[in-house]
Amino acid sequence: MTEDLNALREKFVRDLFVSQGLGAEIDAADYGYAKCSMEIEPRHCNALGIPMGGTMFTLADFAFAVAANQRGRDVVTQASQVTFLKAAKGKRLTAEARQVKDGRRVCFYEVKVTDDLGTEVAFVTINGYVVRNSDE
Repeated sequence: MTEDLNALREKFVRDLFVSQGLGAEIDAADYGYAKCSMEIEPRHCNALGIPMGGTMFTLADFAFAVAANQRGRDVVTQASQVTFLKAAKGKRLTAEARQVKDGRRVCFYEVKVTDDLGTEVAFVTINGYVVRNSDE
């Protein structure tokens, strides 16, 4: 691990929309990789009783942020594409972000969102823009 997991958790707990609003947690992380999860609660669901797309996308974007914002880099989402595959039926969602390209100013990630029953519920690609490198 490139950064202490507890230090990453302390850093991202300040992302109140995700930590308090979504209730997401960082399960594992290394530079270019993160696994984040959350319990599905009624407040996360739409009128059909399934998790809203925005809930799944926010969890995916959070996993990207944790994976990309390490080693003294500040990275923001520049563009993203989400494809919803199936309705989540489980009680927990997990997003795993993996780096595909790591450039000086632009990075690219794939994020898979699954439920605890193993159902792939969403696939997200994210272009990140590096706003700060610690080596600059």
